[in-house]
Amino acid sequence: MERAAGEGRPLLPAAGGSAGLSSPELSSAGAVFILLKSALGAGLLSFPWAFGRAGGAVPALLVELGSLVFLVSGLAVLGYAAALSAQPTYQGVVRAVCGAAVGKLCEVCFLLNLFMISVALLRVVGDQLEKLCDSLYLNGTLSGAPQLPPWYVDQRFTLSALCVLVIFPLSVPREIGFQKYSSILGTLAACYLTLVIILKYYLQAESLSLNEPPQPSRSSSWTSIFSVIPTICFGFQCHEACVAIYSSMRNQSFSHWIAVSVLSMLICLLIYSLTGLYGYLTFGEAVASDVLMSYPGNDPVVIIARLLFGVSIVTIYPIVVLLGRSVVKDLWATPKRRAVAVSEAHERCSRVALTVTWMAATLGIALFVPDIGKVIELIGGISAFFIFIFPAGLCLVCMTGTCSLGPRKRAALIAWGVLSVLGGAFVCGQSAALAVLGLLR
Repeated sequence: MERAAGEGRPLLPAAGGSAGLSSPELSSAGAVFILLKSALGAGLLSFPWAFGRAGGAVPALLVELGSLVFLVSGLAVLGYAAALSAQPTYQGVVRAVCGAAVGKLCEVCFLLNLFMISVALLRVVGDQLEKLCDSLYLNGTLSGAPQLPPWYVDQRFTLSALCVLVIFPLSVPREIGFQKYSSILGTLAACYLTLVIILKYYLQAESLSLNEPPQPSRSSSWTSIFSVIPTICFGFQCHEACVAIYSSMRNQSFSHWIAVSVLSMLICLLIYSLTGLYGYLTFGEAVASDVLMSYPGNDPVVIIARLLFGVSIVTIYPIVVLLGRSVVKDLWATPKRRAVAVSEAHERCSRVALTVTWMAATLGIALFVPDIGKVIELIGGISAFFIFIFPAGLCLVCMTGTCSLGPRKRAALIAWGVLSVLGGAFVCGQSAALAVLGLLR
């Protein structure tokens, strides 16, 4: 089984996909950084809030560790399925392994999830820009009289200018391997945020006038612990990009992919756990859904952290756009069209047009989203499809029929797949229920 995956031979008929999305020239370190960058996104700001909502550090860490098993399992299955089907995209793998009907469902859910992630990323960047502009404008105002801020510090202008001048050029390239350089910068920026939160807890807890976080009752802790699973799923999700990353790697052996996946998820676990723990210990249950909003806006260290985290989020958005373009192309193209070669000029024009349309639509919505916490809850539920249901559930169950396995091993894999589907359905249903209740309130 491992040998077949390592050779990457198409053991299933190729169902067509976005060929040419990536080429096998990505190093192992580059793959780790892109996986890290795909996961270390807007969810990092919400982990202290999730720790508080779960009832403390212990239950939240238990949820993280339990989720990590499913996360690594899903990455392993997707890597093997990518080699089995010779498909370079997530939706192409599901279509080839599970059939056309499930593949079409995956494409629709995938497109919706990626679009909402893009909105959430721009919303987070907009919040950081707003805080940065407010702090810089207030620091530069010498008069005590209240003044209206100038037009160029308005979030609608700053976020739009950032999209045009920075995010768009990063989003146009076709290959995901191009993102490895910006991913290194983004990962270091996310690590700086974690370091700031830890240092603030030890050095300035008294100046922030914070009390010891309240200890919730056992019943409230256990009833609320499940409500943070969507937030944790959103934080760790990198499964949408993992097939494109695997297809771009030079070394595509199954054991090597497992090592890359485990290393990436362990680093993510460390960063998320430290951020959530120390953010929660600093502010308790009063922590905001965006932890940076809980700190004073005029603190220079926090200003730098806000600026660098904005850089970190900016480096994620192009990866999401690249994946979104591949889904749109697969939804638009019929099997006959996929077989027709497309000229380089036509491909470039369609890529630029899709990027402009995607960015304009997500930017327009992001400027009117009031609370990033509600968006993350909803996205976390949808991401359960791509962490639990499609990889370790449907793909794993379907692949057991194509491999020669003993009855016990086959039964164990099918049982794990069924368990993953049930877990994903629970997270998805819970997230939808919380979103509806939030709207009714």
